[in-house]
Amino acid sequence: MSKESFSQYGKDFQEMLCQLVLIDRPFADQMFEVLDVNFLELKYLQEFVRLIGKYREKFSVHPTEKIMTSVLRTEVGDLNDITQQQIRNFFARISKSEVVESEYVRHTALDFCRKQKLKEAMLQSVKLLKNSSFDEIAQVINDALKLGSDSDCGHDYLKDFEQRFMYKARSPVSTGWDEIDRITQDGLGAGELGVVIAPTGAGKSMALVHIGSQALKEGKNVLYYTLELADVVVGSRFDSCITNVPLGNLKTFKEEIYEKVQSLKGSLVVKEYPTKSASVNTIRSHLEKLKNRDFKPDIILVDYADLLRPISTLKEKRHELETIYEQLRALAQENKCCVWTASQTNRSGLNAEVITMESISEAFNKCFVADFIFSISRTSEDKLNNEGRIFIAKNRNGVDGIVYPIHMDTSNITIKVHPSHGETIGEVKLEAKKRQEQKMKEKYKRWKGKK
Repeated sequence: MSKESFSQYGKDFQEMLCQLVLIDRPFADQMFEVLDVNFLELKYLQEFVRLIGKYREKFSVHPTEKIMTSVLRTEVGDLNDITQQQIRNFFARISKSEVVESEYVRHTALDFCRKQKLKEAMLQSVKLLKNSSFDEIAQVINDALKLGSDSDCGHDYLKDFEQRFMYKARSPVSTGWDEIDRITQDGLGAGELGVVIAPTGAGKSMALVHIGSQALKEGKNVLYYTLELADVVVGSRFDSCITNVPLGNLKTFKEEIYEKVQSLKGSLVVKEYPTKSASVNTIRSHLEKLKNRDFKPDIILVDYADLLRPISTLKEKRHELETIYEQLRALAQENKCCVWTASQTNRSGLNAEVITMESISEAFNKCFVADFIFSISRTSEDKLNNEGRIFIAKNRNGVDGIVYPIHMDTSNITIKVHPSHGETIGEVKLEAKKRQEQKMKEKYKRWKGKK
Protein backbone atom coordinates (compact mmCIF):
# COMPACT_ATOMS: atom_id res chain seq x y z
CA MET A 1 0.00 0.00 0.00
CA SER A 2 1.12 3.53 -0.76
CA LYS A 3 2.31 5.59 2.19
CA GLU A 4 -0.25 8.21 1.20
CA SER A 5 -3.91 7.27 1.39
CA PHE A 6 -7.42 8.53 2.04
CA SER A 7 -7.33 7.02 5.52
CA GLN A 8 -7.12 10.49 7.11
CA TYR A 9 -10.59 11.29 5.70
CA GLY A 10 -12.31 8.22 7.10
CA LYS A 11 -14.47 5.38 5.76
CA ASP A 12 -17.59 7.49 4.96
CA PHE A 13 -15.54 9.85 2.79
CA GLN A 14 -14.05 6.97 0.83
CA GLU A 15 -17.43 5.33 0.29
CA MET A 16 -18.91 8.62 -0.95
CA LEU A 17 -15.94 9.02 -3.28
CA CYS A 18 -16.48 5.56 -4.79
CA GLN A 19 -20.19 6.29 -5.17
CA LEU A 20 -19.39 9.49 -7.08
CA VAL A 21 -16.92 7.62 -9.29
CA LEU A 22 -19.83 5.40 -10.33
CA ILE A 23 -22.67 7.91 -10.76
CA ASP A 24 -20.77 10.98 -12.01
CA ARG A 25 -19.02 10.20 -15.30
CA PRO A 26 -17.29 13.61 -15.80
CA PHE A 27 -15.87 13.33 -12.28
CA ALA A 28 -14.84 9.73 -12.95
CA ASP A 29 -13.02 10.86 -16.10
CA GLN A 30 -10.96 13.24 -13.96
CA MET A 31 -10.35 10.77 -11.16
CA PHE A 32 -9.17 7.89 -13.32
CA GLU A 33 -6.37 10.14 -14.61
CA VAL A 34 -4.95 10.60 -11.12
CA LEU A 35 -6.43 7.91 -8.85
CA ASP A 36 -4.35 5.02 -7.54
CA VAL A 37 -6.80 2.48 -6.06
CA ASN A 38 -4.29 1.90 -3.27
CA PHE A 39 -5.18 5.35 -1.97
CA LEU A 40 -8.34 3.60 -0.75
CA GLU A 41 -7.58 1.74 2.46
CA LEU A 42 -10.45 -0.79 2.28
CA LYS A 43 -10.16 -3.83 0.02
CA TYR A 44 -13.81 -3.87 -1.14
CA LEU A 45 -13.61 -0.22 -2.24
CA GLN A 46 -10.36 -0.86 -4.13
CA GLU A 47 -11.95 -3.75 -6.00
CA PHE A 48 -15.16 -1.81 -6.65
CA VAL A 49 -13.22 1.00 -8.36
CA ARG A 50 -11.06 -1.54 -10.21
CA LEU A 51 -14.22 -3.11 -11.68
CA ILE A 52 -15.41 0.29 -12.92
CA GLY A 53 -12.01 1.04 -14.45
CA LYS A 54 -11.84 -2.40 -16.07
CA TYR A 55 -15.27 -1.92 -17.65
CA ARG A 56 -14.32 1.55 -18.95
CA GLU A 57 -11.11 0.25 -20.46
CA LYS A 58 -12.79 -2.72 -22.12
CA PHE A 59 -15.89 -1.01 -23.57
CA SER A 60 -14.71 2.64 -23.76
CA VAL A 61 -17.84 3.74 -21.91
CA HIS A 62 -18.70 4.46 -18.27
CA PRO A 63 -20.93 1.82 -16.64
CA THR A 64 -24.43 2.72 -15.48
CA GLU A 65 -25.82 1.59 -12.12
CA LYS A 66 -27.91 -0.99 -13.99
CA ILE A 67 -24.86 -2.36 -15.81
CA MET A 68 -22.92 -2.42 -12.54
CA THR A 69 -25.51 -4.81 -11.12
CA SER A 70 -24.64 -7.28 -13.87
CA VAL A 71 -20.88 -6.69 -13.47
CA LEU A 72 -21.07 -7.56 -9.77
CA ARG A 73 -22.76 -10.83 -10.64
CA THR A 74 -20.21 -11.96 -13.20
CA GLU A 75 -16.84 -10.24 -12.60
CA VAL A 76 -16.05 -10.85 -8.92
CA GLY A 77 -15.45 -14.60 -9.02
CA ASP A 78 -11.70 -14.24 -8.37
CA LEU A 79 -12.27 -12.41 -5.07
CA ASN A 80 -12.80 -14.14 -1.73
CA ASP A 81 -16.33 -14.57 -0.43
CA ILE A 82 -16.03 -11.86 2.23
CA THR A 83 -14.84 -9.19 -0.25
CA GLN A 84 -17.57 -10.19 -2.72
CA GLN A 85 -20.25 -9.78 -0.07
CA GLN A 86 -18.80 -6.45 1.10
CA ILE A 87 -18.87 -5.09 -2.47
CA ARG A 88 -22.47 -6.20 -2.99
CA ASN A 89 -23.59 -4.77 0.35
CA PHE A 90 -21.84 -1.48 -0.46
CA PHE A 91 -23.48 -1.28 -3.89
CA ALA A 92 -26.91 -2.00 -2.39
CA ARG A 93 -26.44 0.86 0.11
CA ILE A 94 -25.33 3.48 -2.41
CA SER A 95 -28.11 2.53 -4.86
CA LYS A 96 -30.64 3.77 -2.31
CA SER A 97 -28.87 6.92 -1.14
CA GLU A 98 -27.68 10.28 -2.39
CA VAL A 99 -24.18 11.66 -1.82
CA VAL A 100 -24.05 14.34 0.84
CA GLU A 101 -21.29 16.94 0.73
CA SER A 102 -20.59 15.86 -2.86
CA GLU A 103 -18.73 19.06 -3.79
CA TYR A 104 -16.44 18.69 -0.78
CA VAL A 105 -15.68 15.06 -1.66
CA ARG A 106 -14.99 15.89 -5.31
CA HIS A 107 -12.69 18.80 -4.51
CA THR A 108 -10.80 17.07 -1.69
CA ALA A 109 -10.29 13.78 -3.56
CA LEU A 110 -9.11 15.46 -6.76
CA ASP A 111 -6.81 17.81 -4.86
CA PHE A 112 -5.26 14.91 -2.94
CA CYS A 113 -4.70 12.75 -6.05
CA ARG A 114 -3.34 15.58 -8.16
CA LYS A 115 -0.83 16.44 -5.45
CA GLN A 116 0.36 12.84 -5.37
CA LYS A 117 0.86 12.89 -9.14
CA LEU A 118 2.75 16.16 -8.84
CA LYS A 119 5.01 14.62 -6.16
CA GLU A 120 5.76 11.72 -8.50
CA ALA A 121 6.60 14.17 -11.29
CA MET A 122 8.92 16.13 -9.01
CA LEU A 123 10.75 12.96 -7.97
CA GLN A 124 11.13 12.02 -11.62
CA SER A 125 12.43 15.53 -12.34
CA VAL A 126 15.21 15.07 -9.77
CA LYS A 127 16.53 12.11 -11.77
CA LEU A 128 16.26 14.06 -15.04
CA LEU A 129 18.07 17.00 -13.47
CA LYS A 130 21.25 14.94 -13.29
CA ASN A 131 21.28 14.83 -17.07
CA SER A 132 20.29 18.49 -17.41
CA SER A 133 17.17 17.44 -19.31
CA PHE A 134 15.37 20.71 -18.61
CA ASP A 135 12.92 20.48 -21.52
CA GLU A 136 11.92 17.00 -20.42
CA ILE A 137 11.55 18.20 -16.82
CA ALA A 138 9.24 21.00 -17.96
CA GLN A 139 7.17 18.49 -19.94
CA VAL A 140 6.89 16.08 -17.00
CA ILE A 141 5.74 18.82 -14.62
CA ASN A 142 3.35 20.29 -17.16
CA ASP A 143 1.79 16.88 -17.89
CA ALA A 144 1.31 16.28 -14.16
CA LEU A 145 -0.42 19.63 -13.71
CA LYS A 146 -2.87 18.82 -16.51
CA LEU A 147 -3.91 15.50 -14.98
CA GLY A 148 -7.30 15.49 -13.29
CA SER A 149 -8.34 18.85 -14.71
CA ASP A 150 -11.89 19.39 -15.94
CA SER A 151 -12.22 17.04 -18.87
CA ASP A 152 -15.90 17.56 -19.56
CA CYS A 153 -16.07 18.36 -23.26
CA GLY A 154 -19.84 18.19 -23.33
CA HIS A 155 -22.60 15.61 -23.58
CA ASP A 156 -21.52 12.73 -25.83
CA TYR A 157 -24.69 11.74 -27.63
CA LEU A 158 -23.84 8.02 -27.81
CA LYS A 159 -21.56 7.45 -24.81
CA ASP A 160 -23.85 9.39 -22.49
CA PHE A 161 -27.05 7.79 -23.79
CA GLU A 162 -28.13 6.43 -20.42
CA GLN A 163 -27.81 9.82 -18.72
CA ARG A 164 -30.71 11.21 -20.70
CA PHE A 165 -33.02 8.68 -19.10
CA MET A 166 -31.87 9.14 -15.52
CA TYR A 167 -34.16 11.04 -13.13
CA LYS A 168 -31.13 12.61 -11.48
CA ALA A 169 -30.00 14.17 -14.76
CA ARG A 170 -32.43 17.12 -14.42
CA SER A 171 -32.93 16.92 -10.64
CA PRO A 172 -36.39 18.50 -10.99
CA VAL A 173 -37.99 20.32 -8.07
CA SER A 174 -41.75 19.83 -7.83
CA THR A 175 -44.09 22.81 -8.19
CA GLY A 176 -46.55 21.22 -5.77
CA TRP A 177 -49.21 21.07 -8.48
CA ASP A 178 -49.71 17.61 -9.96
CA GLU A 179 -51.09 18.98 -13.23
CA ILE A 180 -48.07 21.26 -13.75
CA ASP A 181 -45.56 18.59 -12.68
CA ARG A 182 -47.09 16.19 -15.18
CA ILE A 183 -46.40 18.43 -18.18
CA THR A 184 -42.96 19.59 -16.98
CA GLN A 185 -41.58 16.11 -16.22
CA ASP A 186 -41.80 16.52 -12.43
CA GLY A 187 -41.07 20.23 -12.16
CA LEU A 188 -38.33 22.69 -13.03
CA GLY A 189 -34.90 21.10 -13.49
CA ALA A 190 -31.41 22.14 -12.47
CA GLY A 191 -30.09 24.95 -14.67
CA GLU A 192 -33.60 25.93 -15.79
CA LEU A 193 -35.42 29.25 -15.41
CA GLY A 194 -39.14 29.49 -14.68
CA VAL A 195 -41.18 32.70 -14.91
CA VAL A 196 -44.59 33.60 -13.46
CA ILE A 197 -46.43 36.34 -15.38
CA ALA A 198 -49.20 38.26 -13.65
CA PRO A 199 -50.48 41.81 -13.17
CA THR A 200 -49.99 43.57 -9.85
CA GLY A 201 -51.94 41.96 -7.02
CA ALA A 202 -52.79 38.81 -9.00
CA GLY A 203 -50.59 36.42 -7.05
CA LYS A 204 -47.01 36.40 -8.39
CA SER A 205 -45.47 36.30 -4.91
CA MET A 206 -48.07 33.78 -3.75
CA ALA A 207 -47.09 31.43 -6.56
CA LEU A 208 -43.39 31.73 -5.71
CA VAL A 209 -44.07 31.12 -2.02
CA HIS A 210 -46.20 28.09 -2.89
CA ILE A 211 -43.40 26.61 -5.04
CA GLY A 212 -40.84 27.33 -2.31
CA SER A 213 -43.05 25.77 0.38
CA GLN A 214 -43.44 22.58 -1.64
CA ALA A 215 -39.67 22.36 -2.05
CA LEU A 216 -39.22 22.81 1.71
CA LYS A 217 -41.64 19.96 2.40
CA GLU A 218 -39.58 17.75 0.09
CA GLY A 219 -36.39 18.48 2.02
CA LYS A 220 -34.88 20.96 -0.45
CA ASN A 221 -32.75 23.99 0.40
CA VAL A 222 -34.75 27.06 -0.61
CA LEU A 223 -33.28 30.52 -1.17
CA TYR A 224 -35.78 33.37 -1.52
CA TYR A 225 -34.76 36.88 -2.63
CA THR A 226 -37.40 39.53 -1.96
CA LEU A 227 -37.10 42.91 -3.65
CA GLU A 228 -40.54 44.23 -2.80
CA LEU A 229 -41.77 42.71 0.48
CA ALA A 230 -39.99 42.64 3.84
CA ASP A 231 -38.26 39.35 4.71
CA VAL A 232 -40.47 38.81 7.77
CA VAL A 233 -43.59 39.28 5.59
CA VAL A 234 -42.30 36.60 3.21
CA GLY A 235 -41.55 34.38 6.21
CA SER A 236 -45.13 34.80 7.44
CA ARG A 237 -46.45 33.82 4.02
CA PHE A 238 -44.40 30.63 4.18
CA ASP A 239 -45.86 29.99 7.66
CA SER A 240 -49.38 30.31 6.29
CA CYS A 241 -48.75 28.30 3.13
CA ILE A 242 -47.08 25.41 4.96
CA THR A 243 -49.52 25.18 7.87
CA ASN A 244 -52.72 26.37 6.12
CA VAL A 245 -53.28 28.83 8.97
CA PRO A 246 -54.75 32.14 7.69
CA LEU A 247 -52.36 35.08 7.79
CA GLY A 248 -54.62 36.90 10.26
CA ASN A 249 -54.47 34.01 12.74
CA LEU A 250 -50.72 33.31 12.74
CA LYS A 251 -50.11 34.88 16.16
CA THR A 252 -52.95 32.85 17.70
CA PHE A 253 -51.46 29.56 16.52
CA LYS A 254 -47.81 30.51 17.04
CA GLU A 255 -46.87 27.38 19.02
CA GLU A 256 -48.57 24.99 16.58
CA ILE A 257 -46.89 26.70 13.62
CA TYR A 258 -43.47 26.49 15.26
CA GLU A 259 -43.92 22.79 15.94
CA LYS A 260 -44.90 22.11 12.35
CA VAL A 261 -42.13 24.12 10.67
CA GLN A 262 -39.56 22.54 13.00
CA SER A 263 -40.33 19.17 11.43
CA LEU A 264 -39.51 20.38 7.89
CA LYS A 265 -36.59 18.54 6.32
CA GLY A 266 -35.52 21.41 4.08
CA SER A 267 -33.98 24.79 4.91
CA LEU A 268 -35.16 28.28 3.95
CA VAL A 269 -33.15 31.49 3.72
CA VAL A 270 -34.99 34.73 2.90
CA LYS A 271 -32.79 37.64 1.86
CA GLU A 272 -34.27 41.11 1.47
CA TYR A 273 -32.87 43.77 -0.84
CA PRO A 274 -34.47 47.19 -1.45
CA THR A 275 -35.99 47.60 -4.92
CA LYS A 276 -33.36 48.20 -7.63
CA SER A 277 -30.52 47.97 -5.10
CA ALA A 278 -29.39 44.44 -6.00
CA SER A 279 -28.08 42.98 -9.26
CA VAL A 280 -27.46 39.38 -10.27
CA ASN A 281 -23.84 39.93 -9.18
CA THR A 282 -25.15 40.92 -5.73
CA ILE A 283 -26.95 37.59 -5.61
CA ARG A 284 -23.75 35.81 -6.71
CA SER A 285 -21.82 37.39 -3.83
CA HIS A 286 -24.52 36.38 -1.37
CA LEU A 287 -24.45 32.82 -2.71
CA GLU A 288 -20.70 32.64 -2.06
CA LYS A 289 -21.29 33.69 1.56
CA LEU A 290 -23.91 30.97 1.94
CA LYS A 291 -21.57 28.35 0.45
CA ASN A 292 -19.01 29.25 3.12
CA ARG A 293 -21.73 28.41 5.65
CA ASP A 294 -22.44 25.06 3.92
CA PHE A 295 -25.75 26.20 2.44
CA LYS A 296 -26.24 25.18 -1.19
CA PRO A 297 -29.67 25.98 -2.67
CA ASP A 298 -31.69 23.45 -4.64
CA ILE A 299 -34.06 26.20 -5.75
CA ILE A 300 -33.70 29.98 -5.92
CA LEU A 301 -36.75 32.27 -6.05
CA VAL A 302 -36.33 35.92 -7.07
CA ASP A 303 -39.34 38.10 -6.26
CA TYR A 304 -39.11 39.56 -8.77
CA ALA A 305 -36.60 39.95 -11.66
CA ASP A 306 -37.99 43.23 -13.01
CA LEU A 307 -36.95 44.88 -9.71
CA LEU A 308 -33.30 43.87 -10.05
CA ARG A 309 -30.69 46.45 -11.00
CA PRO A 310 -28.88 45.72 -14.30
CA ILE A 311 -25.15 45.00 -14.04
CA SER A 312 -24.48 47.47 -16.84
CA THR A 313 -26.57 50.43 -18.02
CA LEU A 314 -27.90 50.15 -21.57
CA LYS A 315 -29.66 52.71 -23.76
CA GLU A 316 -33.01 50.93 -23.65
CA LYS A 317 -34.66 49.46 -20.56
CA ARG A 318 -35.93 46.43 -22.49
CA HIS A 319 -32.36 45.40 -23.27
CA GLU A 320 -31.46 45.73 -19.59
CA LEU A 321 -34.35 43.47 -18.63
CA GLU A 322 -33.44 40.89 -21.26
CA THR A 323 -29.90 40.83 -19.88
CA ILE A 324 -31.16 40.33 -16.32
CA TYR A 325 -33.16 37.26 -17.35
CA GLU A 326 -30.16 35.86 -19.25
CA GLN A 327 -28.03 36.35 -16.14
CA LEU A 328 -30.60 34.61 -13.95
CA ARG A 329 -30.59 31.55 -16.18
CA ALA A 330 -26.77 31.59 -16.11
CA LEU A 331 -27.04 31.68 -12.32
CA ALA A 332 -29.20 28.55 -12.43
CA GLN A 333 -26.62 26.76 -14.57
CA GLU A 334 -23.66 27.90 -12.45
CA ASN A 335 -25.28 26.68 -9.23
CA LYS A 336 -26.88 23.57 -10.75
CA CYS A 337 -30.28 24.45 -9.36
CA CYS A 338 -33.55 25.80 -10.70
CA VAL A 339 -34.43 29.49 -10.56
CA TRP A 340 -37.96 30.87 -10.41
CA THR A 341 -38.86 34.52 -10.84
CA ALA A 342 -41.83 36.65 -11.89
CA SER A 343 -42.66 39.40 -14.34
CA GLN A 344 -45.25 42.13 -14.36
CA THR A 345 -47.82 42.41 -17.17
CA ASN A 346 -48.73 45.58 -18.97
CA ARG A 347 -52.20 47.15 -18.73
CA SER A 348 -53.73 44.60 -21.09
CA GLY A 349 -53.33 41.94 -18.43
CA LEU A 350 -55.14 43.75 -15.62
CA ASN A 351 -58.58 42.21 -16.18
CA ALA A 352 -57.80 39.65 -18.87
CA GLU A 353 -59.48 36.25 -18.86
CA VAL A 354 -56.25 34.62 -20.06
CA ILE A 355 -52.86 36.36 -20.02
CA THR A 356 -50.43 35.44 -22.79
CA MET A 357 -46.79 36.40 -23.29
CA GLU A 358 -47.90 39.37 -25.41
CA SER A 359 -49.02 41.02 -22.17
CA ILE A 360 -45.59 40.85 -20.55
CA SER A 361 -44.29 44.21 -19.44
CA GLU A 362 -41.40 46.14 -21.01
CA ALA A 363 -39.45 43.43 -22.82
CA PHE A 364 -41.10 40.53 -24.62
CA ASN A 365 -37.69 39.08 -25.56
CA LYS A 366 -36.99 38.10 -21.96
CA CYS A 367 -39.45 35.25 -22.53
CA PHE A 368 -37.04 33.67 -25.01
CA VAL A 369 -34.56 32.93 -22.20
CA ALA A 370 -36.97 31.11 -19.89
CA ASP A 371 -37.54 27.36 -19.96
CA PHE A 372 -41.03 27.47 -18.48
CA ILE A 373 -43.55 30.32 -18.29
CA PHE A 374 -47.04 30.38 -16.89
CA SER A 375 -49.42 33.26 -16.33
CA ILE A 376 -51.97 33.87 -13.58
CA SER A 377 -55.20 35.55 -14.72
CA ARG A 378 -57.77 36.82 -12.23
CA THR A 379 -60.60 39.14 -13.18
CA SER A 380 -62.42 41.19 -10.56
CA GLU A 381 -65.13 38.54 -10.45
CA ASP A 382 -62.49 35.79 -10.08
CA LYS A 383 -61.01 37.53 -7.04
CA LEU A 384 -64.41 37.67 -5.33
CA ASN A 385 -64.88 33.94 -5.90
CA ASN A 386 -61.24 32.93 -5.15
CA GLU A 387 -60.93 31.71 -8.72
CA GLY A 388 -58.64 32.29 -11.67
CA ARG A 389 -56.71 30.60 -14.47
CA ILE A 390 -53.16 29.48 -15.11
CA PHE A 391 -52.06 29.49 -18.73
CA ILE A 392 -48.97 27.54 -19.81
CA ALA A 393 -47.31 30.00 -22.16
CA LYS A 394 -44.01 28.19 -22.69
CA ASN A 395 -42.73 24.73 -21.79
CA ARG A 396 -39.45 23.39 -23.14
CA ASN A 397 -39.99 19.99 -21.55
CA GLY A 398 -43.54 19.33 -22.65
CA VAL A 399 -46.80 20.72 -24.00
CA ASP A 400 -47.93 24.33 -23.66
CA GLY A 401 -50.97 26.39 -24.56
CA ILE A 402 -53.05 24.73 -21.80
CA VAL A 403 -55.49 26.62 -19.58
CA TYR A 404 -56.01 25.34 -16.02
CA PRO A 405 -58.74 26.63 -13.69
CA ILE A 406 -57.38 27.46 -10.22
CA HIS A 407 -58.58 28.13 -6.70
CA MET A 408 -56.62 30.91 -5.00
CA ASP A 409 -57.21 31.88 -1.38
CA THR A 410 -55.06 34.87 -0.43
CA SER A 411 -55.97 34.55 3.25
CA ASN A 412 -53.80 31.45 3.70
CA ILE A 413 -51.60 31.53 0.56
CA THR A 414 -53.37 28.58 -1.04
CA ILE A 415 -53.29 27.87 -4.77
CA LYS A 416 -54.92 24.74 -6.15
CA VAL A 417 -54.66 23.82 -9.83
CA HIS A 418 -57.61 21.85 -11.21
CA PRO A 419 -57.44 19.57 -14.26
CA SER A 420 -57.80 21.32 -17.59
CA HIS A 421 -61.15 21.21 -19.36
CA GLY A 422 -59.32 21.23 -22.68
CA GLU A 423 -60.45 24.76 -23.43
CA THR A 424 -58.55 27.01 -25.81
CA ILE A 425 -57.89 30.68 -25.04
CA GLY A 426 -60.61 31.62 -27.52
CA GLU A 427 -63.15 29.34 -25.84
CA VAL A 428 -62.33 30.72 -22.39
CA LYS A 429 -62.81 34.29 -23.64
CA LEU A 430 -66.03 33.37 -25.44
CA GLU A 431 -67.44 31.71 -22.32
CA ALA A 432 -66.52 34.78 -20.27
CA LYS A 433 -68.27 37.01 -22.81
CA LYS A 434 -71.41 34.85 -22.60
CA ARG A 435 -71.39 35.06 -18.80
CA GLN A 436 -71.01 38.83 -18.96
CA GLU A 437 -73.87 39.13 -21.45
CA GLN A 438 -76.07 36.94 -19.24
CA LYS A 439 -75.33 39.14 -16.24
CA MET A 440 -76.20 42.26 -18.22
CA LYS A 441 -79.50 40.67 -19.26
CA GLU A 442 -80.34 39.75 -15.68
CA LYS A 443 -79.41 43.23 -14.52
CA TYR A 444 -81.62 44.75 -17.21
CA LYS A 445 -84.55 42.51 -16.21
CA ARG A 446 -84.23 43.56 -12.58
CA TRP A 447 -84.09 47.21 -13.60
CA LYS A 448 -87.10 46.85 -15.88
CA GLY A 449 -89.04 45.02 -13.17
CA LYS A 450 -88.63 47.95 -10.80
CA LYS A 451 -90.17 50.42 -13.27
